[in-house]
Amino acid sequence: MPRRGERKQRVRSSAPKPLPTRDLEHVGIRTVTWARRGGTASHFVNPAQYQCSILAAQLADEWITYTRSMALSDGGAGLALAVRSFAKFVDKHLPPLGVHPADARLDGHKVDLVEVIHSWEEDLRQYHGLRSNSPYVKTNSLLTLIEQRALKDTSMPEALRVRAQAPPAYPTYQGEPLDEFSNAERIALRDSARDAVRALEARMARGRAMLEHGVDPREGGWHEPANLLWAATRPHLLTVEILKPQFRQNVLSWPEPVKALLPTAPDGTLLRRGFRYLVVELGRLLFPTEVDLQAFRVLLMLGMSETSPEELHFLQLPDIEFTDGGVRLVQRKMRAQRVRADLHPDPEPEEEAQEFAGDGAWDVPGLLRRLLAATELSRTVFPDADPWLFLAVERRRRGVLDAEFADFTNRDRRFGRWIAAQRDAAGKALKISEPYEIRRLRKTTKVVRAVALGGTVSDLAGDDHHVEVYRLHYAHGTTAHILAGRSINRAQKWVFDRMTTPSRPVLVTAEAEQHLEEPAVAEDLGLDAELAKALRTGELDMGLVNCRNPWASPHRNDAKVCHVAPAMCMLCRNAVVFTSQIPRLLLLSDHIEHMRANLTPRHWQALWGRQAAALAEVFEECADLIPAARREIAELGLRLDLPLGMRTEFDR
Repeated sequence: MPRRGERKQRVRSSAPKPLPTRDLEHVGIRTVTWARRGGTASHFVNPAQYQCSILAAQLADEWITYTRSMALSDGGAGLALAVRSFAKFVDKHLPPLGVHPADARLDGHKVDLVEVIHSWEEDLRQYHGLRSNSPYVKTNSLLTLIEQRALKDTSMPEALRVRAQAPPAYPTYQGEPLDEFSNAERIALRDSARDAVRALEARMARGRAMLEHGVDPREGGWHEPANLLWAATRPHLLTVEILKPQFRQNVLSWPEPVKALLPTAPDGTLLRRGFRYLVVELGRLLFPTEVDLQAFRVLLMLGMSETSPEELHFLQLPDIEFTDGGVRLVQRKMRAQRVRADLHPDPEPEEEAQEFAGDGAWDVPGLLRRLLAATELSRTVFPDADPWLFLAVERRRRGVLDAEFADFTNRDRRFGRWIAAQRDAAGKALKISEPYEIRRLRKTTKVVRAVALGGTVSDLAGDDHHVEVYRLHYAHGTTAHILAGRSINRAQKWVFDRMTTPSRPVLVTAEAEQHLEEPAVAEDLGLDAELAKALRTGELDMGLVNCRNPWASPHRNDAKVCHVAPAMCMLCRNAVVFTSQIPRLLLLSDHIEHMRANLTPRHWQALWGRQAAALAEVFEECADLIPAARREIAELGLRLDLPLGMRTEFDR
């Protein structure tokens, strides 16, 4: 019991901690990690870096959700970039307006995010320029995330919800489409690539021949090129740190065999000096580099008309299967999310084919075999490298040789630099039009296919494109326009020839008929000797008039006998009228006039108007023979023998 004046110390219970608010849930870095080329890569958004941390966290959460639900192969890199860009702009844009960035949130009403988004779009357009598509891509990514949030958050302002469903304010830039390489440029690129492949194979053959005589340089000496090549197959032995103690610092004092490995000018001057370049040149004697692989890339693109640069670039060894008939490739088009197999057959062997020293098969299966042979040692020396078809060995940053995927993105290893380094037979630089885009090779192969096959757009599109895609991206090329123009010219010429070529029959007088078989007379009438003889003997009498060639009727496109004789003989350029056939023409004229009384004017004009006009022209030319022909009809009782089908069609 406590004494008087003593106070027992009471232990009061601590006050309960406040429940975490919703805002605290947004603290933390949002990260997305995905597999990339055998390794891992990641993108992140740290809301704590921005004053509008709640808004950044809300958008970052939607980014992660969208990336996972859509299984984006790149980890949603564009979405994360849009979130960071917008959050950074909000921090800069709101304070001058008297608004704190922390008040900005998707489910709040203190900040009008619709106006902020519009200002952000204008800022992006000023920063990236009018010809950039980045403003459209970033805005579209942000609106996609906001629209996804609107589907599950009913507290979002209606104006922001409506804005998320609308497109970006500025559309994509529609620049000039890429044109294909001309035929001369295509041939120049092909020949240069073939020369580069031959040079690569010769260089590697020389290096591998030297490698057979190499031993461990720690035992056989470092001043022998063969021993240095042996060390190149053990990359940990060929570094600048290991080479420095073995050679003098002055390159000119190196042994001549080793100094000869460095690149030199035609006059013998060393172009590159130092241990780094020695390592590079030793690697080039054994392994192909990215620049060397560009030649294979060019030749394969020219030979694979149905393969895009992306599909070719990302081929791996498991995707390649050699068969008895060629090579089967499993190709992946990332943009279309499509995987397809394509068979490239071997060419048919030519009889007595001429063999050239140094040449191999330049078709797709042959090129792939040569490429695999060139990279075989690379895969042996670097077994941990991913099985990419385009596997390049370069001196990496850590100073040793290593095999990695040839991405062709380095400024000195791009397609344009490869073109600039090529020379023609005269030693001059290739004259290739810009831009230097590998996609132009794809369009060039499409154009070659169009020239070779012709046909409709659906035929030319093939199996790797829809008709609309081919029309928008490939049919606009210069060659395609020229071919289309030629087709239009041919069609117009055919129409104009039909309009300008006389369609009425040729009238042969009685005197000319007697001498029709003479070459001079026949030539004046546009006939040859055999045709004139056939006309004289009546072999080509069609019942009304004669015909030059019943199998070349202008009224049908196939090579079959005319099916509209004698109804359309007076409108045919093949018709030949003898004076003895004028009574038949008079009877036909009487029949046509009889039909005038039985048909309406419009109907008669459509059926018989042109025949009546053609008969009138013939009668005008032989007006002096008409009375005699009338008397012959009356005296002999001649009648017109029209086909039954002709009578039943026009007399009903």
